Amino acid sequence: MIQEEIFGPVLTVQPFDDEDEAVALANSTPYGLASGIQTSHLARAHRVAGRLQAGIVWINDWAMLDPAVPFGGVKDSGYGREYGPEALAGYTKVKSVVVSLD
Repeated sequence: MIQEEIFGPVLTVQPFDDEDEAVALANSTPYGLASGIQTSHLARAHRVAGRLQAGIVWINDWAMLDPAVPFGGVKDSGYGREYGPEALAGYTKVKSVVVSLD
């Protein structure tokens, strides 16, 4: 099994028999920064993307980032988000103020 988090332009290839096994293999690592799906079946890609434990899933692309789209990992791949409104949450503090007017 592929269990190391590699930072670089590296592609790992691992065979699988069906969709459930592919998802189980992808989710078996303690890391979850990003995942990629290459397919011509868009409905399957969205179904699998929803099951992957990754902060971002690219379909038929890789490393495409947009400042409006949150980016960050799950599990042991970090915490919080960069970009998007979710990134601003780390810099804000919510306060409620209740006033009675009678």
